[in-house]
Parts: sequence; structure tokens; C-alpha cells
Amino acid sequence: MENKTKLVGLLILLAVIAAGSAYVLLGGDPADAGEPMKTEEPAGDAGEESSVSSATLRGYVGGEKIGLLEDPEVQKILAEDYGLTLDYAKAGSLDMVTADHEGRDFLFPSSQTALEYYQQLYGAPDKSQIVFNTPIVLYTHRPILEAFQDQGLVTERDGVYCMDMAGLVAEIEAGAAWADLGLPELYGTVAVNTTDPVRSNSGNMFAGLLANVLCGGVADADSVEAVLPRLKAIFEKLGYMEASSSDLFDQFLKTGMGAKPIIAGYENQLLEFAVENPGDWAQLKDDIVLLFPTPTVWSSHVYIALDEAGEAGIDALLDEEVQRLAWENHGFRTEVSGTDADEDHFGVPHLAAEITQVAAMPSYAAMEKIIAALS
Repeated sequence: MENKTKLVGLLILLAVIAAGSAYVLLGGDPADAGEPMKTEEPAGDAGEESSVSSATLRGYVGGEKIGLLEDPEVQKILAEDYGLTLDYAKAGSLDMVTADHEGRDFLFPSSQTALEYYQQLYGAPDKSQIVFNTPIVLYTHRPILEAFQDQGLVTERDGVYCMDMAGLVAEIEAGAAWADLGLPELYGTVAVNTTDPVRSNSGNMFAGLLANVLCGGVADADSVEAVLPRLKAIFEKLGYMEASSSDLFDQFLKTGMGAKPIIAGYENQLLEFAVENPGDWAQLKDDIVLLFPTPTVWSSHVYIALDEAGEAGIDALLDEEVQRLAWENHGFRTEVSGTDADEDHFGVPHLAAEITQVAAMPSYAAMEKIIAALS
């Protein structure tokens, strides 16, 4: 019996030695015996291993920037030069600040107000950086443009249509009907459709712009108090408001003049649409009109890193080639592209070469009161 046991043990030992020898001959490492085989990452070029490690950053993004982040050229630069993939969910600029940040590396809202809101709630982020800018503009239809021109509300300067914001607000507050402006085919009173100012940045910035107009200058925490009831009344006339600027712009294009006669949005939205949808734009360009409020305000698209990993996104988005694509393909004004707009490139008539009639946004303390009043 003892000899039989020794024989079994010897056979087992020989089997283990044989298996180990075969593993080494096939390219294994004896130190890894018993470990699962690991799959090697594919080399970047034939015969070479990529020197850029890969990482996925997760975060929230304003809807107006999704076209940029889904641009194959941008994705290629981020992946090949920075080893980054951005995984994101769409959210309003203010909504994303209060959303659950568990497992998120960054926020990418559309204004400094969102950054200040974040700082108030959580303190200073790991890092933040303005990546590019775009002005708040108005979009309307040609018959409405002509009616505004007849009323002296819109003037043309150097080929650019400029809206007298004080005059427009006066018409809104007076309850002027579209019929009073010579547009009996439109129902109701004059109003500018916008996103929800409590949730979305474009609506929030337009509310700040209106507050400035009502105050007769840049609103602060003291001066805004007196105009809050008037501001609230303007927004109460709008009814349901979209939470995303991209959704509002999409509805504006699809539903026609009767549903949304005039909206507030970002300049880049129309420029991006014209580049990405040249056939559709060719059919719409005789009707859709770009108006620049006088004054307007800048929307600064700021990247907020929530952790150390998220900081890598800043350098990647500031890459010179990414900045060029942000302007040429998506209409964001960047330092690399400069501020001069090439109307021929986008095919959008009456595009401002540079944005000059700009007012500062109300102070953050004033914006807090505006948000509270409109909530």
C-alpha cells in the first residue's frame, strides 16, 4: 500500500513538471503559473507599443457641446494624443452642479455662474478652466425680423442684425400682441422662448441679461431687488420651458414660426448646424435669422475637474487642434481661432465678425436672487 501511494505521488509530481515546462516553452513566465493569462493592449503602430496610457473620464456636459465631443476628429485627438475617452451624460448647467457626482470626474457647464454655484456648495474644485466662449443670441424667422425692423427694434449694422433689448423688453412688458407688430397670423403676445433659467445656462444667462436691461446697467444684489417682480412676470408668460438649450433649438427648427417665434440660445448652435447639415441649412437659410442682442453677454464654457483624473481633460480640450475644430466645425469662439468670424466658412448670413456690444453678467449674489425668484 505504501509503495502504491509513493507511485501516485511521483506521477502527480511528473505531471506538474511537464505542465510547467510546456507553459515556459509556449512563452509563459514561470512566476505566472496558476495565474489567468493577460491580454496585451494592441500596439498603436505596427511593431510599436502605444506610449499613451488610456483612461475614461466620466462627467456631465451641456447639450450644446455634445456635437463637439462626438466629432470623430476630436475623439481621435483625445484618444491618440492624450489617451482619453470622455463618457458623459447631458445635463443643464445648473442641474449638473446639484446632481450626484459619485463616479464622475468632471462637469462641463456653460457659464462662470455654474462654477460659482459649485464653489458655494462644495468649495473650490480640483481645477477649472474656461475652454471656449459663445455669445447669447436670438433666433427668429424672416417675417418676424421684418416686423421688428418696421418697429425700429432691429437695425442692421455692418451687415449684422442687432436687437434693441430695451425696446424688446418694453414690448414684452406692455403685453403687445404679435398682431400689434403686423403679424396677425401669430397667436398671443410678444415673448422670447428660452430654457428654464433655474436649470439651464442659456435661460439663466438670458434672465441675467434681462435683469441688466430692467436695471439700466449691470445688476447687483441691491439693484436687482426692485426688478425681480417684473422679471418673474416675463418668465411666467412662457409656460413650459425646456431644460436643455439643444432641445429648445431643435424644437425651434422643427416646429416653425407659430410655435416658437423667437428664442434665446447660443451663437454656436446655428453655426454648428450649418456645418453639420448643409442640405437642411440650404433649405432653411432664407427663413432662419440670427439676431445679436444689444447688449449681449458671453457664455463661458468652463470645464470643472472633480478629481485628479479629471484634470487631464483640461489640457486635452485646450489642444490647439481641438480648439481649431471647436471653431471651424462647431462655432465656439476660441483663443486659437481668434474672434474673427468667416461668414463664407459657415454660410450663415449676417454673422458678426467680432462680438463688441457685450455687458457683464450680474454679480453672483444678484443671480442667486434671480434664481430664487424664478424657482
